[in-house]
Amino acid sequence: MNTALRSSVQTGLAGREAAGRRQPCVPRTSRSSLRPVATLAAPPPASTPSHAPQVAPTASQPSKLDLTELTAVSPLDGRYGRMTAPLRSIFSEYGLIRFRILVECRWLQQLSRIPAVKEVPPFSAEANAILDRLCTPEGCTPEVAMRVKAIERTTNHDVKAVEYVLKEHFKSHPELAAVLEFTHFACTSEDINNLSHALMLKEAVHGHVLPTMDKLISELGRLSSEFAAVPMLSRTHGQTASPTTMGKEMAVFAYRLKRQRDQLAAVPFLGKMGGAVGNYNAHISAYPEVEWQAVAQEFVPSLGLEFNPYVTQIEPHDYIAELYSAIIRFNNIVIDFDRDVWGYISLGYFRQKTIAGEVGSSTMPHKVNPIDFENSEGNLGLANAVMDHMINKLPISRWQRDLTDSTVLRNLGVGIGHAMLAYGAALKGISKLQIDTVRLAADLDNSWEVLAEPIQTVMRRYGVPEPYEKLKAFTRGQRVTQESMRSFVDGLEDLPTEAKEALKELTPANYIGNAVQQAANLKHHL
Repeated sequence: MNTALRSSVQTGLAGREAAGRRQPCVPRTSRSSLRPVATLAAPPPASTPSHAPQVAPTASQPSKLDLTELTAVSPLDGRYGRMTAPLRSIFSEYGLIRFRILVECRWLQQLSRIPAVKEVPPFSAEANAILDRLCTPEGCTPEVAMRVKAIERTTNHDVKAVEYVLKEHFKSHPELAAVLEFTHFACTSEDINNLSHALMLKEAVHGHVLPTMDKLISELGRLSSEFAAVPMLSRTHGQTASPTTMGKEMAVFAYRLKRQRDQLAAVPFLGKMGGAVGNYNAHISAYPEVEWQAVAQEFVPSLGLEFNPYVTQIEPHDYIAELYSAIIRFNNIVIDFDRDVWGYISLGYFRQKTIAGEVGSSTMPHKVNPIDFENSEGNLGLANAVMDHMINKLPISRWQRDLTDSTVLRNLGVGIGHAMLAYGAALKGISKLQIDTVRLAADLDNSWEVLAEPIQTVMRRYGVPEPYEKLKAFTRGQRVTQESMRSFVDGLEDLPTEAKEALKELTPANYIGNAVQQAANLKHHL
């Protein structure tokens, strides 16, 4: 790249970055085609030799694209936007502002209920109705959030912008206008933020994550029941092993997931309202006669959260680490499931329902790829990576606080968004599964060597010397058939006749232990 072109491109990028800092909301502009990078260069100076490459003069900056699902940087809002749309009202900038306004309004209402705070008398039904409405999505609309963002461009402080917007609303109502300066009274920004984040997470987990986890567990329970008695060759270390049933293997995953789901549901959502460093300093200076920690201990649970009595400027975020840890454990089990089912499809144990018009390969027309389980696995990896960073970062803050958590907390919904995509993909994949009992039976019939285990175990019972070694020599590296296995059993002179007959009744398909019963009993554990 020549010097003039490099300088022009760098100037253009710097200008766009500066504009991005000044204007967080991308403005809507007219649509036009993006020009090639080379056209961003200024005309060469007059001293440029005539033989140097000439670049046509153009505008110094490409037009900006409107933010849509097609132009979004993150696939959560782009390619997968339709699937993650339910999370937008929770984890978006609008969602955060909505919860901040809720907390501010509820705190003002709390102050009105404290007898010692005479300057904020009990609110009338009309005043409470105004505050209550602002606590709802109908009252706190995206237009209200846009006004907050407009003020933030001046304040350069998002929580203060919320306070100013509320004051604008309150000025038109005499009762609220009289207590205007008690908006955000004695609060540090983190009093508002930590409660907002907890409310966001609680709504997402209980409204979306847990119900979707329950659907996945339910579907695995259905597979366990449906395939309870379908025998299947096991594989340990990738090699043939003692048979099981497909239903029992699905039961293993359902039970594992249920345990982690229940641990997630048990994680408390903590909150604080303790002021700048958690000691109620400002509160006590204004109203020393009020027991402010008791007020906070009443206020935080009134929001549906659990009060944390020992905090600094921030709620320490330990519960968020616990929350994401439970989700990661759930996700790891789903990854294990995705990979196993992917393998079963590869072995032909499952076929996938075809969908008209769907293409598996751009060059191989026959292919029906296990893309849903692959999508699930990939998104779970992304979810775990984001949440793992939060687990390790958020509980650590220098002294009474630093700001390293602030930008990280703006990504609370990213890991959950990828996890929700993954659960949806796994559910879609499950809905396409069709078991191939013929293929399963053929695999079992080609694996008579797996009966070496019960035969040598019965030999041990009746005192036959070196049973393991005898079966090892007979089966290892050898082609074993039904006939050769029965011939081996007939040659065991030290075994009682009834034991021989019982062994000869065994087949790879019926040597499944209590797998059917385990699958049937799953309902008692879910």
